[in-house]
Amino acid sequence: MEYRNLGNTGLKVSELCLGTMQFGWTADESLAFEILNAAFDAGINFIDTADIYSRWVDGNPGGVAETMIGKWLKKYNIPRHQVIIATKVRGPMGKGPNDEGLSRYHIMQAVEASLRRLDIDYIDLYQAHWYDERTPIGETLRALDDLIHQGKVRYIGASNYPAWRLLQALWASDKNSCASYVSLQPHYNLAHRKEFERELAAVCETYGIGVIPYSPLAGGFLTGKYQPGESLPASVRADSAKRRYFNERGWAILGAAQKIATEYGVSVSRVALAWLLANPLVTSPIIGPRTIAQLEDNLGGAGLRLSDEEKSALDEASMWEK
Repeated sequence: MEYRNLGNTGLKVSELCLGTMQFGWTADESLAFEILNAAFDAGINFIDTADIYSRWVDGNPGGVAETMIGKWLKKYNIPRHQVIIATKVRGPMGKGPNDEGLSRYHIMQAVEASLRRLDIDYIDLYQAHWYDERTPIGETLRALDDLIHQGKVRYIGASNYPAWRLLQALWASDKNSCASYVSLQPHYNLAHRKEFERELAAVCETYGIGVIPYSPLAGGFLTGKYQPGESLPASVRADSAKRRYFNERGWAILGAAQKIATEYGVSVSRVALAWLLANPLVTSPIIGPRTIAQLEDNLGGAGLRLSDEEKSALDEASMWEK
């Protein structure tokens, strides 16, 4: 496993980040511990979660993924300084009017709750899960800056911000002399390029923002498990992949990736991850394995380095209209 600086900071993170949205959803505590141990043993030091994981599951109050990570750290005596823990704030954690958002009120409550569930003294990367149009950006940034000065947070980042919101935040940080976002979590993969590349990529490059893409395998489409003409399993995940990627462009992308995968004798997943890692803007794609086998396969993407010709072939197959 190799390590990269997170944006223009000195913080070094593994070139794959372990996402934990599946914890408490498709992975119970026992499986979550297995995945965490295997990832840590393989050199992954970067773990991403959120307070709302997995609140959408019946009977899940949210915070379950954070709680599992906290239990894992304690049960296996994981040295705190060897793990970079990233979590997020913004989503609803209750039914009250102040139980969500990016107001100072909610942020100060949410960070304490996340620290308790994770059972740690500080959060390495605290991220705004998505923007809050009802709260002034200055209020959000000042609250996050205070958390850094209090020692409860080391760095701050953003997720799901459009370019103009991210720029607004960077300018507000500069104007108010407070901490600024050092990273961005965009929806970005070989089959979903336009959203990030149209404007966000230039912002991240100009201001040295670390890019940690989520959904690097396009909801399973870039694993190669879907093929033209084959019947689909009945699932929300399969329906989403069909709606987004079952088209001429999608099959062309998959074909180009499969060709390279066959030449290397590896999975399509590894090629898709290697394509992201070939982009100098990308720090660490967030993988979300639901089994140990998926994790082991994803780990192979970190060691695969595409040639310029191979990357160009994938770029051409996945071109988007401006």
